[in-house]
Amino acid sequence: MLLMKLLVFSLGVLIVVWVMATAVRTFILPRGENAFLSRQVFRGLRVVFLLVARQARTFEQQDRILAYYSPVVLLALPFTYLFCVLIGFTCINWAIGVDSLYDALLLSGSSLLTLGFAPVHTMPMMIVSFIDSAIGLILVAVLIAYLPVIYSEFSSREKLVSMLDVNANTPPSPVEFILRVHRNRDDFDYMRGIFAQWEAWFVEVEETHTSLVALVFLRSQVPERNWLTAAGVVLDTAALVQSTIDTPNQIEASFCLRAGYLSLRRIATFFNIPYNASATREDDISITRVEYDEVYDRLLAAGVPLKPDREQAWLDYKGWRVNYDRPLLGIARIITAPYAMWVSDRAFPDMQGLMGL
Repeated sequence: MLLMKLLVFSLGVLIVVWVMATAVRTFILPRGENAFLSRQVFRGLRVVFLLVARQARTFEQQDRILAYYSPVVLLALPFTYLFCVLIGFTCINWAIGVDSLYDALLLSGSSLLTLGFAPVHTMPMMIVSFIDSAIGLILVAVLIAYLPVIYSEFSSREKLVSMLDVNANTPPSPVEFILRVHRNRDDFDYMRGIFAQWEAWFVEVEETHTSLVALVFLRSQVPERNWLTAAGVVLDTAALVQSTIDTPNQIEASFCLRAGYLSLRRIATFFNIPYNASATREDDISITRVEYDEVYDRLLAAGVPLKPDREQAWLDYKGWRVNYDRPLLGIARIITAPYAMWVSDRAFPDMQGLMGL
């Protein structure tokens, strides 16, 4: 019997320590850590939400359902942690002398939720009860502190995403982005400042979307707008400017591209999305030569100055796109991104029909 209680006590301690380590890795540690318990909560609820969302007849209905996914996960995580801690301290209470599992569970819940209706009779029970109460308060306090940070970063992220509607239409398109600049300014130097802004945006997204994972799934206020499709459109625009548009080299576009694909790669790595870090322009990408030629012809017909060597321009574009192609599409599948040219139109081939496009 003594051995049994020792084993149960050890199990309870391990559960509590494991949960607290998970909470630290998920909420406090300022780096991307893939904690098993948190990952299972994300995965389990994602399956439920996707099953419900598939019943939607329009993308707007689907988006409305999926918009609740991340907030529900944020509420489910602390409840999951508290439940596991409850089980852990139930084991500990029984092992240190509480008569029955029912009484051990009652004492654990009373202490964890700071209700105080279960009496304690011995010094070990009192010490365990104090520790139980302290952990419950810590978990609740962490959640209260965590939510404002999440929504502050969300608001910061959405500013440039919203501004992209002005530059690239809704749904956004790199072609429309370039055509609007050409029609209204006829000077692609204007885009230098835009690319510099997005370079800083990518750097911030890389940090926040791996340390605050719920941000990845938080959807924009408008169904057709999304942080990932905005990122893809900006990267494709920068890649076209550097490879296809006959304009002086824009180092801002190059830096934006590098910041962008490094950001998407790190997020893809966090979610175990495969990609080739050593890919070259000789490797295949999801964009076909026919699609590229259609864009080239459309820009040419609009009077946009293009580099005359179309073959070289295509190879240069591939050389940029190959760096972020697989991470971009992989993340688009995970978050069920809305339709956008050269992003979710190939991550989800049926997305155009769902959106009526």
